[in-house]
Amino acid sequence: MLETTNSEELPPIPPKRYFTIGEVGVLCAVKPHVLRYWEAEFPQLKPVKRRGNRRYYQRQDVVLIRQIKSLLYEQGYTIGGARQKMSDNPEELARPKVDASEIKPLIKELEKVIAQL
Repeated sequence: MLETTNSEELPPIPPKRYFTIGEVGVLCAVKPHVLRYWEAEFPQLKPVKRRGNRRYYQRQDVVLIRQIKSLLYEQGYTIGGARQKMSDNPEELARPKVDASEIKPLIKELEKVIAQL
């Protein structure tokens, strides 16, 4: 599910603990007002709120937003349909699909590191 047709256009998620709503908007190509609306519509999306009700998203929130965007914009689900799909199959959505072509180079690199140890 995470691997969508336009995921190549989205920037990689940097290794940070928290992201502001503006950063998430850039990472997911979604405007901040849309993110706030999705928070009201999808109970799974709950960013941490701190000082002055500022939102701070974690990495799993960014992945979830990309999944929601895929369901709505690429697969053509309505808000209600996407909400139902996410609540019906939470395990399926949480598991990103990985190609064997992505794994083979990682295995070779790990084998090199093991050989050096």
